[in-house]
Amino acid sequence: MTTQEIEQLIKAGLPDATVDVQDPMNDRTHFEATVLSPSFQGKTRVQQHKMVYAALGDSFDGPLHALALKTGVPN
Repeated sequence: MTTQEIEQLIKAGLPDATVDVQDPMNDRTHFEATVLSPSFQGKTRVQQHKMVYAALGDSFDGPLHALALKTGVPN
């Protein structure tokens, strides 16, 4: 899986989001993502993460092994 594929999946599920995905180990399985979305307004961090995971669908059943998430509402 590539950073671009992850970004596309997240943006498909959260079209108003700003998404930055990194592959710090350069192994294409462990990723870090920062997702900022107005849709997160009023939601807990857990709810925000669940929204991102929902956008990723079954990706964790395949090539995506780990994703460190940072979420929030844009300033």
